[in-house]
Amino acid sequence: MEPQLLHGVADGVATVVIHHPAKRNAMTPEMWRAVPPLLDALAADPAVHALVLTGEGGTFCAGADISTLRVAPDEAQGLAVRAEEALAAFPKPTLAAVRGYCVGGGSQLAAACDLRFAEEGSLFGVTPAKLGIVYPASSTRRLVSLVGPATAKYLLFSGELIDTERALRTGLLDEVLPEGGLDKRVAEFTRVLAARSQLTQAAAKEFADGRTDRDAYWAGRARGSDDTGEGVAAFLERRQPRFTWTVGETGPHSD
Repeated sequence: MEPQLLHGVADGVATVVIHHPAKRNAMTPEMWRAVPPLLDALAADPAVHALVLTGEGGTFCAGADISTLRVAPDEAQGLAVRAEEALAAFPKPTLAAVRGYCVGGGSQLAAACDLRFAEEGSLFGVTPAKLGIVYPASSTRRLVSLVGPATAKYLLFSGELIDTERALRTGLLDEVLPEGGLDKRVAEFTRVLAARSQLTQAAAKEFADGRTDRDAYWAGRARGSDDTGEGVAAFLERRQPRFTWTVGETGPHSD
């Protein structure tokens, strides 16, 4: 099978799989290019409430396919940044499910997700200093926002790999699961995400990512939505809520 991004949707959750096992799921230019249009399609799908990004087999992603950097490194980096930004802008919750190596461009993709869960034994690294590459400003700022300037400098200056314990302690990871427990935990947690209000999630994602000009916008969306009334009624009636606001709809439920 050619290097590619595989995807499927089940129970409200889209799963995107980085598939290039011959090179530890390294990203080719074609794979980088495929990320933004794939995410656009999944964002527009009302059946998708959350997204999981993972790698084929025992590796998340070993970064960019280094052989592609010899010809046009600037172009390759631009493709990676556009893919990263498209993932960060995805309007629904995103979660990176990490096994094995999460290095270079793989770390860029994981950092662009809202949350990161990893299996014990996974390794993380940001490795441009090994190749003489200037790490993009937007990617550097995103890394700093996750782990702080000291850890970001450690990773960027050295290119050294860190384990799951340190990644969890510094904020790069949200949860670490024992071997064999990652899939079950991701499935459980994404079921929770898919059951929650997309209105709450979409507004919270923008606010948490630093938007400061959308208070009135989201207040208006909340007034035009039935989600608050449904949530309160479900709580009082001791039942599961049936939220109806979805990202991308037209009319009063639009984003």
